[in-house]
Amino acid sequence: MNLQWWSIEVLDGAHQSAARWQDSYGNVLVEAAIAHGAYEWRWHRFSWGVLFEIGFRSDDRWSSYRDVPIVRAALDAVPDPVNGLLIYPGRGGSAGRVQPRRPRPIAGSGAAPIPEEPVLARLTLATARPPTITGTVIAA
Repeated sequence: MNLQWWSIEVLDGAHQSAARWQDSYGNVLVEAAIAHGAYEWRWHRFSWGVLFEIGFRSDDRWSSYRDVPIVRAALDAVPDPVNGLLIYPGRGGSAGRVQPRRPRPIAGSGAAPIPEEPVLARLTLATARPPTITGTVIAA
């Protein structure tokens, strides 16, 4: 049997974790999935959030599941409503490395240039001579 898998990733928010969101809405999402023909489903918890994978026998079942009002309400209530919800076809999650990536190596030798002493220049701004007054009569 060939299943059409869909993944819903919910990322942690600033004030609430995705695990807490799963505790609140997980049963409702699973019940709605069963009612709309889900054949298989799995929850995965990660350090960055949760992943809900659902396997349907056809894409039409996914569309009807996605249009259920309680599913829409649960997806609207994710901890980070701007960047915290990813929905895509296929199985998902952390397909990359388990450990965090190391920083990229610095191009070249990675050394900073040696600081140079600033060049000092001698400047003469003005001379200290009294001004000469010519052709002016000073009355006493």
